[in-house]
Amino acid sequence: MELIKDLPDRLLFAVPKKGRLHSSCLSLLEGADIQFHRKNRLDIALVKNLPIALVFLPAGDIAKFVGEGNVDIGITGQDMVAEAGSQDKIDEILELGFGKCRLCVQVPVKNGAAKVEDLVGKRIATSFEGISETFFREIDAKVAAANGTAGTDQQKKTELVFVSGSVEAACALGLADGIVDLVESGETMQAAGLHDIETILSSQAVLIASKKPKHPELVQTIAGRIKGVIAAQKYVYISYNVERKFLKEASAITPGRRAPTVTPLEDPEWVAVSAMVLKNNVAQTMDQLESVGAHDILLFSLQNCRV
Repeated sequence: MELIKDLPDRLLFAVPKKGRLHSSCLSLLEGADIQFHRKNRLDIALVKNLPIALVFLPAGDIAKFVGEGNVDIGITGQDMVAEAGSQDKIDEILELGFGKCRLCVQVPVKNGAAKVEDLVGKRIATSFEGISETFFREIDAKVAAANGTAGTDQQKKTELVFVSGSVEAACALGLADGIVDLVESGETMQAAGLHDIETILSSQAVLIASKKPKHPELVQTIAGRIKGVIAAQKYVYISYNVERKFLKEASAITPGRRAPTVTPLEDPEWVAVSAMVLKNNVAQTMDQLESVGAHDILLFSLQNCRV
């Protein structure tokens, strides 16, 4: 890796170098017009059109570098922020809407525990040591208090076993009685003969920033661009003509984010209306507009915006 101390005075932006968030992050950077070329085998890339240096790091390290190092902003998962214990050291600027998953306690479907309290005193395999430690120490204390064994030699303590990968295989291979791991679609969990009995936290990718960034104005600029890209992925721009007497009904269908744009036409009885509408509901919106007399209904995709 190129030495960060040798870089010009640029904003340092950490992004995952690989894994489940990597490709979505690259698409987000492209949409925000952050232009860069990453040379082979190098984990730093200088941005061509902004005074930024992209630093490619493991997602699990990004929160620590942003919270305790010289990195101004970064993209990582909320689960990674929690595992690093960096919640109080960074500012979560924006939820990005991708990389959604749950960190769950999972046990074998056959002969597994029915609830997390049944795992007290047993072995749990995980790559999330910090979160699991906090969670199971609370469960241990709760069960000990209920059994009257708190602070005695009879108090059971759950054993945590760290594994860096293939966590879902730990039960089948005799390493653990349960695991703590991420669940996205659930296919891997089911294939391993597991099911989840408790969700510890829900997670998605987030844009985070240092509490004392060296380039606060540029941080806000990048945050605004990324927010615009995310909004553009959720909305389309709709335009149509409608008679004035039906404008109230049509505007109720397409209220826009704040208000629709209404433009008079040469025919005084008609107006042109345009607004942003949710992409996932656009077919129904068009049907409703047509039912109240709208004509020339057009859709335009959005590449970026400011909302």
